[in-house]
Amino acid sequence: MSARGRTVTASAMLEQKRSGPDDDDGERATLDLLASGKLEIEGRLVDASNATLYCTIPGGSGGTGSPPRSRGGRGGIVPPDYRVACVYKPIAGERPLWDFPMGTLAGREVAAYAVSRAAGWDVVPPTVMRDGPFGPGMCQLWIDHDTDMDLIALSRRTDHAGLRDMAVFDAVVNNADRKIGHLLPVTDGHLYGCDHGVCFAEDYKLRTVLWQWRGKTLPRRSVEALRRLNTQLNQGGLEAELSSLLTASEITATKMRVETLLKHRVHPYPPADWPAVPWPPV
Repeated sequence: MSARGRTVTASAMLEQKRSGPDDDDGERATLDLLASGKLEIEGRLVDASNATLYCTIPGGSGGTGSPPRSRGGRGGIVPPDYRVACVYKPIAGERPLWDFPMGTLAGREVAAYAVSRAAGWDVVPPTVMRDGPFGPGMCQLWIDHDTDMDLIALSRRTDHAGLRDMAVFDAVVNNADRKIGHLLPVTDGHLYGCDHGVCFAEDYKLRTVLWQWRGKTLPRRSVEALRRLNTQLNQGGLEAELSSLLTASEITATKMRVETLLKHRVHPYPPADWPAVPWPPV
C-alpha cells in the first residue's frame, strides 16, 4: 500500500528534507520455465495486501525449492529433476490504490526485474508476465531466504554492498514500499528483494528503510551500474521491453532519475512531502 504525496521525481530526490541463474543460459531456462511451465497452486500468502499465491512448477521429478545458486549471485540453472517454487500474483487479485492505475502492479514487478537485470544488480528474482489459473499476472521465482539472518540488523548495516545496491536500485525505480520484510538474503551472501508493485511512479515517492546513505557519494560500482542501465535505456532494448509494462511518461521519469543520479552521484534524500519510511517498516 502507498500513502498520499506528490513531488517531481528528479529534483526532489536530491533535496534534503525540508537463491537466480548463474549465467545467461541458466537465467533464460528459469524464465522459460516460469513463463510456460504448469502452475500448481499450493497455498496463499495470507498477509499480503494483494492476492499472492505460492505455486510450484514441475520441472521433472524430485524436490521443491529455488534452483541452487553458484557464483555471480544469480541463483542456479533449473535441473530437470526440480519442482520449482514460485509466487503468482494475478492481476485480478490486485486491490485498488489511489495513486497507481488499477491492474498495473504485476507489470511494475516485471519491469523492476528488467531494470535490475539490465544494470547488473540482480536484486530482483527472475520474474515474468504470464497467464495462470486466475488469469494473467506476474510469476516470480521463490527465494528460500536465510532464516538465521537478523533482517532488522541487516537493514541497518552500512557495510553491505548488496544492500547499498538495493538502495540505489530503489532510487531508480522509485520504490514506495521497501520494508525490512522485503529483504531476502540467501545463505551465500547475495541479497534479493521482493514486492515491487508500487514502483515507477512519475512523482517522487521513494519510501524505504534504507536511508543510511542519504546524501553520501555513490560508490564506483553504483556509478558503473547506472551507466550500464543508462545505455540500455537509451541505446539498448530496455525501453522497448518496458513499453509493454509502463507508460511512456513513467519510462521517461525513470530515465530522468538515472540521469540525475549519474549527474550528482549521491544517494537521494527523503522526500519533503511524502512519508519517508513505509508503515509498518517490517
